[in-house]
Amino acid sequence: MSDFLAETLVLVLTVYSGLGLVFALVFVWLGVDRVDPGAQGAGIAFRLLILPGTAAFWPFFLYRWMRGIPEPPVEKNPHR
Repeated sequence: MSDFLAETLVLVLTVYSGLGLVFALVFVWLGVDRVDPGAQGAGIAFRLLILPGTAAFWPFFLYRWMRGIPEPPVEKNPHR
């Protein structure tokens, strides 16, 4: 792996992680209640618990928050 490729990969991951952390902080305090009605009234411990996962998967949460999707999709498979 060349130095340029390695530096580019580190830069991309740093930007992704930084955006994820900023988004997660805002989402955990303001958006989680709108996306998941079961999280309404949840305390600080719950919000700190979901912070790392929200930062890691922030594009999915941003999509659901912007689209106003209040519940996870219902599975439509034979096991349901």
